[in-house]
Amino acid sequence: MKMNAEIKAELISIGAVDIDPELLGRITIPTAGPGAGGRAFFFKSGRHRVRLVVDGGSPLRAVKDKGDIVLLKGGKELVRGSIEEELIHCPGQAYITMSERCIYDCKFCPVPKLKGKVKSVEEILALVEDANSHGKMEGISITSGVEETPEKEVEKTVAVVKELRKRYDVPIGVSVYPTKDSSRLLKDAGATEVKYNVETMDRGIYEKYCKKPPLELTLRCLEDAVHIFGKNHVFTNFIVGLGESDEIVEKYVEELAKMGVIPNIRAVGVHPLRFGELEAERPTKERLLKLTKMARRILDKYGLDASVSKTMCLPCTGCDLNPHTDL
Repeated sequence: MKMNAEIKAELISIGAVDIDPELLGRITIPTAGPGAGGRAFFFKSGRHRVRLVVDGGSPLRAVKDKGDIVLLKGGKELVRGSIEEELIHCPGQAYITMSERCIYDCKFCPVPKLKGKVKSVEEILALVEDANSHGKMEGISITSGVEETPEKEVEKTVAVVKELRKRYDVPIGVSVYPTKDSSRLLKDAGATEVKYNVETMDRGIYEKYCKKPPLELTLRCLEDAVHIFGKNHVFTNFIVGLGESDEIVEKYVEELAKMGVIPNIRAVGVHPLRFGELEAERPTKERLLKLTKMARRILDKYGLDASVSKTMCLPCTGCDLNPHTDL
């Protein structure tokens, strides 16, 4: 059976699979976001794609059968497809984390605990050149934690984007902590799209788990970004599973869409380094489908289209349901 939206929602709700590492081929280890530091792969079936973490304790098991990768649940075939080769972090894109460390201690993110590498401009350019040499690079995405300050991170990102724009005629997306002038600086440098993550818009949950600048700053920067980059080119991650209600999600998805921002609904994941630091429940497939259908209705209302994005998470679709390509 090929994947459809319902099967993909179930796979996202589980998030992991038991698989023989020899079946994986060439994969990369993510260095940002909730999955940082873990092994994962992209599974493609029909027109859908999903990213699954490798976990021997998962209720899903992957086997090879007649040239296909088959995902089994309870010993029965759920879906069959293939493993997609990555460039950097995802198929078709060079998706690079500049600073694999962060001064903020958001409780759903392992990056501050991992204290990873901080790449130089030269190292980033070399990674992109290597990705481009495979002949499949459709876009470049730059994301980052915060090594010292958001302002210094934006300054470095601007330098990276300027150099990349000199070399490549592909869309360039950027996801960083915003500053009051980051959108103008990034646009002038040659960025195509930006993503500033609200994480959650439930103020109580934000205060409890998001140890970074106030939410209102991010919202002001998102609104400013829409004026600079235009509709359909400004995004934000909206985590679900932290205890927020569906009504809260709907209220704030509409608030964002009304501004011209496309929210990317992201199922929460609890990294082992964060066990005991947050109360979270991964959303069920039914909830994911309900919220994605709601998001599509609202995006349509405000003339937004999640299928036209060129960089970062929305065109990848591995970790989330895209309202306009998966439904």
